Formats: sequence, C-alpha cells, structure tokens
Amino acid sequence: MHQHIEKLYQSAAKPRRKIIGLMSGTSLDGLDVALCSIRGEGLATEVNIEHFTTVPYTEEYQQRVRAVFAKREVDLQTVTVLHPWIGITHGNMVRHCLAQWQVLPEEIDVIASHGQTVFHCPLRQHQDARWGNATLQLGDGDHLAVTAGITTISDFRQKHIAAGGEGAPLAVYGDYLLFSSITENRIMLNIGGIANLTWLPKSRDAQAVFSTDIGPGNTLMDAFIQQQGQGQLYDKNAQLALQGQVSQPLLVALQQDPFFSLSFPKTTGPEVFNLSYLANAQRRSNTQLLSAADVMATLNRFSADNIIRAIEQSCGTEPCVIYASGGGIHNPLLMAHLRTVFTRHDIKTTEALAINPDAKEAVLFALLANECLVGGKQPFSNVREGIPAVTMGKISFAD
Repeated sequence: MHQHIEKLYQSAAKPRRKIIGLMSGTSLDGLDVALCSIRGEGLATEVNIEHFTTVPYTEEYQQRVRAVFAKREVDLQTVTVLHPWIGITHGNMVRHCLAQWQVLPEEIDVIASHGQTVFHCPLRQHQDARWGNATLQLGDGDHLAVTAGITTISDFRQKHIAAGGEGAPLAVYGDYLLFSSITENRIMLNIGGIANLTWLPKSRDAQAVFSTDIGPGNTLMDAFIQQQGQGQLYDKNAQLALQGQVSQPLLVALQQDPFFSLSFPKTTGPEVFNLSYLANAQRRSNTQLLSAADVMATLNRFSADNIIRAIEQSCGTEPCVIYASGGGIHNPLLMAHLRTVFTRHDIKTTEALAINPDAKEAVLFALLANECLVGGKQPFSNVREGIPAVTMGKISFAD
C-alpha cells in the first residue's frame, strides 16, 4: 500500500479528523479558512470549529481574478496561469494560518478547497443544446497540496455535474447532514454573492429536501458600490442604501429576467447578475439619473424581495425557522426587510446551531471532504430535485 493511501486509511479510521475547509466567494474579499474537528459521518456528523479566520485578498489578487471573473471572453493565457497561482496563494495562506494558530501541518488530515469560481454556466443559462451543465473553479489542488504540505481534496462541483446536477448549490449535502431536525422545519439561508437556500422539513425525508439559488444576494450591491470609486468593497452597514429611496420602476425592471420564472432548483451567478444587468434595467425603466443612494436602496430591496418570495414558496403554509449565514447577514437594511415580512417565522443565524455564520460555507466543504473519506454508508440524494448521491472531490497528495 502506498504511504499516501495508508495515511488516508488511517485518517478515515480516526474517531476525529482535523480538516481545513477553504471557501473563496464571489465578493473576492478574502479566503475563509476553517479548521474543523469532525467526528462521525452522515447524519451522525459532529463538527467543532477550532479556528476560523478570513485572510484578506490583496489588491493584486482581486485585480487578477476580476480580469477573468464572470466574463465570456477572456485571455486564455491569464486563465491558464491563474489556475496554479491561486492554488499556491491559497496554500501559502493556509500555512500562514497554521503558524498563527500554532498548529503543525502534520496534525491536519486534509484540506478541503472550494477554489475560486470564475464562471458558472448551467444549461438553463447558456441554452445551447450541444452542451450540458458546466462550471469553472480556479485554484489547482495539486499546487495547493504541495505548497501547504497537506493532502488536499478539491474541485467538488465537477462530480456533481457529472452525476446530473448543475454543480450548485452544494450546501444542501452539509445542510441535510448537519442541520436537519425532527422538531422544526428549517430554511438554511445563505446570503452570499448569490443567495441560496436549503429546505429541511422536520420529517427528515430526503425526498422532500431541496436546495436552490435564489438570485442576487450581495453581488449587485457589491459591484455597484465598487463602481463608485470610493475604495469600498461593500455597502458597510447599508450606509448608502439607508440614505436612498426605493425606485419602483427600477425594481420592476430588475425583476424582468427568465431566471425568476424557473422552477426550483435552479442556479445562477454574476455571469447574469452584474453591472450590465443593472444598466439594462435602468435603461428600460428610464432611471439612469437616479442617485447612487436610490440605486443602492433599490438593489437592497431587490435582493430582499427575491429571498422573501423564495422562502414563501419553499415553506408554503408551514411554520419554519430561518437560519441565515453569509455576508448579507451583516447588512442591517437587508435583514430588516426580511424581519418585517416574516413575522410568523423565526429568523436566526447559524450561531444558534453552534456554527459561526461567516464560517458556514468553509465548514460545509470540510464536511464534504469528510464524507469523501468516511461517508457513503447513508447515501443522501433526491434526484427529482437535482441532488445526486455522489462522493465529491479530487484528491491531491503533497508530493
């Protein structure tokens, strides 16, 4: 038996595994690094977050990724050289975190790396019958593993697509295994660049579980504030949005996209919802002269309204508890919109479930890596809802 296979076997046999989950979202603000201690597998999984931080990206990183991010036409050489460079960059970030936490690389069983999404392209988006679903995440697992000196499991989304899914949202697997309850219906709401949710009925019936993208969470608001040239990456504390008024003509125009009439589950990304989308909506609604504050207030309501409709469609008449995570939970105006409408539903964050809401996505990829190592005994799937029963992740050794 090769020493690497033997080490994987030993990791799988441990009562607890130390797995580092990495998540880099569409906001490009930084790399989420969660060092998790994970016990068990399947519905018996227990996770304890030992350390968590977000390592800020440099301006160089942001500029290099934005050169290819969510663009149909890019320089192929740039994409090619970015793939290993991001892997190396993330590997060095992991090493830096471990040094700060005084944890040795040898103590870590595996790294679980999401990579950096640069283009998400499901069939329902590109509508070219010659091709199927596709998605692209940069950040080569081999380079990350060699740089960090730790076996790495990466590129999770490709297996999901190979098995008939759209490559997203993947949170449903971790949500079901970690957060499903027999005492309450739950909505696991993630407000990242794109907002998504997982419906977890208290029956724990896998055939009733589904996960779907909702539409823009922070992505349009972030892109717009960055366009203003004040050096802001996002509308901190909704300062700009709170100064403005919602424009109903623009709000109506923003809702005019075929994505919103698609049935659940569905996926999307900044490839659709970007500054061009906003500019087209302003042109159609003759709102090009709106103040920046009014535009931001409208974008904020746009995200909130879509989240509200998706939750109402998911829950129906059933009472449920909404557990929110992602950067959007720090936007007081966005959360106020939700709380104003959902008076019959409790709205909490995943902190109430002992998971840091900012760390949740990184934790869920650590959980997928754990399933790759020791799972498979309780296959979770709902093919009708686009949730294939698959083991995800490609394994890269450190030498």
